[in-house]
This record gives sequence, structure tokens and C-alpha cells, in this order.
Amino acid sequence: MPEGKLAGRHALITGGGTGIGLAIARALAAEGAEVTITGRRAAVLEEAAATTPGLHPLAMDVADEDSLRRGTEAAIAARGPVTLCIPNAGIAEGKAIQKMDLAWWRHMMAINLDGAMLTVQACLPGMQQAGWGRVIFVASIAGIRGLRGAPAYTASKHGMIGLMRGLSEDFLGTGLTFNALCPGYVDTDIVTRNTDSIATRAGISQDQARDIMVKTNRHRRLITSEEVASAAMWLCLPGSDSINGQCIEIAGGKM
Repeated sequence: MPEGKLAGRHALITGGGTGIGLAIARALAAEGAEVTITGRRAAVLEEAAATTPGLHPLAMDVADEDSLRRGTEAAIAARGPVTLCIPNAGIAEGKAIQKMDLAWWRHMMAINLDGAMLTVQACLPGMQQAGWGRVIFVASIAGIRGLRGAPAYTASKHGMIGLMRGLSEDFLGTGLTFNALCPGYVDTDIVTRNTDSIATRAGISQDQARDIMVKTNRHRRLITSEEVASAAMWLCLPGSDSINGQCIEIAGGKM
């Protein structure tokens, strides 16, 4: 049986125990990569790794710099330099600006933006040494346009895309590329939680709340995690070297 097109590669995926992160992890492992999946809940990571060869659980918190750096160092010591870096960990919560305090705002930024920056920073030395690397930020369609009712989340994802674009310019011609996936509403636990939140805030039924999210996607259905994973795989495989500094919209149509 062939080893796979990513044999010998070490991928690190934050928020890799569920949803989009897990779908990407499974896709990369199927092509031979050794994949470190991280998150705060060790039991969830261990359960995911138990079902897929090539996945390695690592409990760490991207909002805690010491935890992130120690965790990444341990992963590199165990499996070698990370050359596939996928900052995916994030929270998606809506709150009107009048109702948010600075602590809430900073918590959103600490996970969605600071965590992404620190993850890349910790993985970069190995990529530079190898002269090859792929950084794939899992952003959101909210990073391209405003998401009503979620200004902090929108700002965090715009910041992530700004980070990606800056890095893509800094490392032009080095063998490293930086891109962002920008999905619309994906059928994950986040959508389930948002359904409850929207229904409560708007005083509507669960079905009506879910329909609001479904209709936001241009093709009027929720996106699957596997569809997002396919885009990530494309960026990791040979032939993607000239795809750099791009926001790839996965929303059923142009937003």
C-alpha cells in the first residue's frame, strides 16, 4: 500500500479533536502525515486519536502562551519539525457591542487571533529549516464580510486574515505559503450552540434559528467539515506552491 503523498510530514492542528479540525486531521493522516491534534479536553482528543491511525493527541490551551509553547515543543520532539501548521482553534459567539465588556472581547481575541499567531510562531523555525511549509488558517466568511450580531468574532477573523496576508508577503519565495479557509456555516457543534443562542435572543423556534444560518450560505445548505478538509488537503499537496496569500471562500457561492 502506498505511503501517501504526505508521508514524512508532521502536521499540527489546533482544535483538532472535533469538527473541521478533526476532519482535516483525518484527511492528512489518510495521506500519510503524522498529525498532532491539540485542544483543551484530553479525553476528546484521545477518543479521536483512537479511531484514526496517525493522529496524536496533545492537550494544550492556545490562549495560554506557556501551554502552547510547551505543547508544540513536545510535539516537535516526538515527531519532528511541523511543516503543516493549521491554526483552527476558535470560538464563535455573538454579542452586541453594547453588551460586551473588555474581558469578553479580549477572551475572543486571545483564542481566535493571539492563539493563531502564537501557533504559527512556534512552528515557523522547523519550516524555515526545511525550506518548505504550509500554514492554513481556518478563518470564516466573517473574515471577509461583517457578520451581523458578532462584531468581536468578525474582528478576530479579519485580524486572522490580515496576519495571513502579512506573513505571505514576508516569506515570498522561501517555500512557505500562507492561506486562509473562509467557510460559511458548517454543520458542527458550533452551529448547534448558535441555534440555541439565536432562538433565545430572537424569540423564535430552533428550526427557524437554524434556517437563518442555512440561508446565509449561498447554496442554502450547511457545509460539511469534509468539504473544508478537502480544501485544506489541496493546499498541502504537490502543485499548490503558487497558491499563497489567498482567502478561499467555502460558502456555496460568492459572498
